Amino acid sequence: MLTWILTFLVLALLAGAFGFMGVAGVAASIAQILFFVFLVGLVISLVAHLTSGRRAL
Repeated sequence: MLTWILTFLVLALLAGAFGFMGVAGVAASIAQILFFVFLVGLVISLVAHLTSGRRAL
């Protein structure tokens, strides 16, 4: 998933450099959505890991 974020980020930067605002906006929007999806997945994974840890006696 992180690969998709980086791909769309690079695409947005290249499109912005060449002046294709429509393409740059769409690619940046997709990169932003994927970033937040990845961030939510990370938080869920961390919470799951912390709650299923070993219990001290």
